Amino acid sequence: MPILNKDMTLCISLSARPSNNGTRFHNHLYEQLGLNWIYKAFAPTDLAQAIAGVRGLGIRGCAVSMPYKEDVIALVDVMDPSAKAIDSVNTIVNDAGRLTAYNTDYTAIEQLLQRNAVPTDYSVLVLGSGGMAKATVAALRDAGFKDVTVVARNEESGRALADLYGFAWSAELGSAKSGTGTADLIINVTPVGMAGGPDAESLSFPQEAIDAAKVVFDVVALPAETPLIKAARAAGKSVITGAEVATIQALEQFVLYTGIRPTDEQIKAAEDFMRAQ
Repeated sequence: MPILNKDMTLCISLSARPSNNGTRFHNHLYEQLGLNWIYKAFAPTDLAQAIAGVRGLGIRGCAVSMPYKEDVIALVDVMDPSAKAIDSVNTIVNDAGRLTAYNTDYTAIEQLLQRNAVPTDYSVLVLGSGGMAKATVAALRDAGFKDVTVVARNEESGRALADLYGFAWSAELGSAKSGTGTADLIINVTPVGMAGGPDAESLSFPQEAIDAAKVVFDVVALPAETPLIKAARAAGKSVITGAEVATIQALEQFVLYTGIRPTDEQIKAAEDFMRAQ
């Protein structure tokens, strides 16, 4: 990484509980490619002021994590179709003070469902109804999944999300005995299991749902081995991790910020560096 200087381009991330994932991934690519750029993570105390700082200080790019993916919509100038279609933002690009919002979470979910060849006739339970849930449910619909239930205690957001894509909504997981609490594919899009959070050691889905599933997907990126992923591996299930989501969405952010798409070797090196923390 070059020594800090006046010509350096700055990119940042905003999260309630920042991790080093993006910081390590982006900065490693900057170093490999010889870019005079730097990336720094922040936990904002005032979101509106933070976005005003992005605009006013000429910060090139801004990643947006939970719980700000919807709140930033009112603070940007342009919504790219990738964000507008699902009313959720995870990336902001600053072009001379004009802030354009994107969503690369959708791209990550879409690619991982394809890579893992998850059959579209699988039944699916999606736990959560926030910004990341919107990207996940949209990707499921566009991939051709039909039997999807959004599980969310907040009826307004949960039902609205389910209705938007023609899926079912439930306020809570049913029982395994009734068959309403299990599915072939279970996806956690809540902060349960996230390092540093109040539920860091908790399972987002009960063990009976894990045992009944064929594929278990946790979008929580830190730790890479969440309690849900550990339990799924122990039960012999196929898993998709939040760390995989983090790599793909961060790569697409990098391309939006810099206009450069790294080689597969460079991406792999940055991913290995990110996960070695």
